[in-house]
Amino acid sequence: MSDAPRQLDLKKDRGLTVEWADGSTSYYSVAYLRRMSPSAEMRELRQQQASNPLTVLPSSAAGSAGRPLTVESAELVGNYALRLRFSDGHDTGIYSWQYLREIDPAAGKGAGPEGG
Repeated sequence: MSDAPRQLDLKKDRGLTVEWADGSTSYYSVAYLRRMSPSAEMRELRQQQASNPLTVLPSSAAGSAGRPLTVESAELVGNYALRLRFSDGHDTGIYSWQYLREIDPAAGKGAGPEGG
């Protein structure tokens, strides 16, 4: 079975809705996608937070005061992933279809209740 989605619907100021080939749907808010970026920098930060709950996210990861975090652009990477560019300049994360399935907030595997 292919992991490729049937449809992607990106609302740049709200989030990404993915309709999967099996008919299920996943929703990811912009803030959740930014926090769960698969980039090395964000993976390391999430590991630090797991071992020390007092670790502070950089202000850019939460959006800057007065300016909500948005997705500036999105592009397909081959047939396996999506690259998102955020309004804070972050653009190094490539979200594979498999990774998006793994972090689906509705599946309870994400990083807490802020996912949706």
